[in-house]
Amino acid sequence: MALHDQQIYNPDDPEILKKQAAAQLPMYEYNRTLPTEGNKRQRLLKEMLGKVGEGCFIEPPFHANFGGKHVMFGDHIYANFNLTVVDDTYIYIGSHTMIGPNVTLASANHPILPELREKGYQYNLPIHIGKNCWLGAGVIVVPGVTIGDNTVVGAGAVVTKDLPANVVAVGVPAKVVRPISDHDRKYYHGQMRTDPKLLS
Repeated sequence: MALHDQQIYNPDDPEILKKQAAAQLPMYEYNRTLPTEGNKRQRLLKEMLGKVGEGCFIEPPFHANFGGKHVMFGDHIYANFNLTVVDDTYIYIGSHTMIGPNVTLASANHPILPELREKGYQYNLPIHIGKNCWLGAGVIVVPGVTIGDNTVVGAGAVVTKDLPANVVAVGVPAKVVRPISDHDRKYYHGQMRTDPKLLS
């Protein structure tokens, strides 16, 4: 299918638009749910997303080009308000990952050449986010990026290239500033000590 083969295509194809509109319906219903309707939200998550594991939750509102149909969740994933996924192709998110408010994961891209953009062409590249990652508030991840397991991306960062596992990355564009180390086992913030009982 054109959406997933990483080739240039026209997203205004009537068949694509028909599938897109149908995929968005559960998302619109999800965004109208009440905070007390936990069971309904869980049911709709399973309808919306391409795959969803146990114990996952997205705070409404949630925005997605294809209603989340191309988003693959592991287990125990939490996403805060205003998660935007441009899920024209697949976006994979590993178990125990946390996503802050106003994060954007964009799998769709457009050619640089003006003549191609004038005709509305685009192409899509999958995004892979590992297990137990944390994306801070306002993070943007662009098409084709892979983020390794356990990595923390600081608030407001723009991830334009792959990030390895077990690091902290910040900035625009996002750059690795340090590894996650034994210091992080001893201190959870600055010189605030972690209670060893929490790690047992």
